[in-house]
Amino acid sequence: MNIKLSLQYDGTAYHGWQIQENAVTVQEIVKNALSELTGEKINLIGCGRTDAGVHALDYTCNFHTETTIPVEKIPYALNSRLPEDIVCFGAEVVPDDFHSKNSAVAKRYLYKILNAPFPDAFMKNYAWHFKYPLNLEDMQKAAEAFLGEHDFIGFASSGFTVKTTVRTIYSLGVSKKNNLITIDIKGNGFLYNMVRIIAGTLVFAGCGKLSPDDMARIIASGERAEAGITAPPQGLFLKEAYY
Repeated sequence: MNIKLSLQYDGTAYHGWQIQENAVTVQEIVKNALSELTGEKINLIGCGRTDAGVHALDYTCNFHTETTIPVEKIPYALNSRLPEDIVCFGAEVVPDDFHSKNSAVAKRYLYKILNAPFPDAFMKNYAWHFKYPLNLEDMQKAAEAFLGEHDFIGFASSGFTVKTTVRTIYSLGVSKKNNLITIDIKGNGFLYNMVRIIAGTLVFAGCGKLSPDDMARIIASGERAEAGITAPPQGLFLKEAYY
């Protein structure tokens, strides 16, 4: 049977999701725990990569198994074999052709910025500390230009391998509560580092290094150098994948 898992993880201690040589990753930890639990060689399929230091609030993955363990018991049994910074909070049987990555129709990310003169010792792994003042209205105005279908090649780091760099952004909100700014973005897919580059670009619009009115031109240019910096990884959270 094909089982879909829902995970959350703190990515601070891991070199991202995907298994790599000479680096500890979330996929490796979960895969090994599942293999120990089921006694099988597990092929664990994730909904996408996350970089080192990036977190997930609801990460979808799936695996095929012949285990007789009741599916509703799997999260409890799995959590007993996982470290505290990785938690399985859901498991369900899905059709055999369900694929966590290929079946996804959209993803949603959050990016958090601590906009305050001083850092917060308890948020250093969960937000980008940006000490200079940010104009929330300028960031919100700049965000509007990203909505819809565009070629986002100028918002991707080098090293990606995809057939097309055209993506559709369904929603992009920028809100602030106390000193914490949250960028909330949903799209049909994202290029390598695309969310972090958009976040860095919105911050540049907020601090006056870029004009909100220039966003459409910057997107259309397709030039990475025209956009803002790549925001640091610790502020990024995968919120959800949609199917």
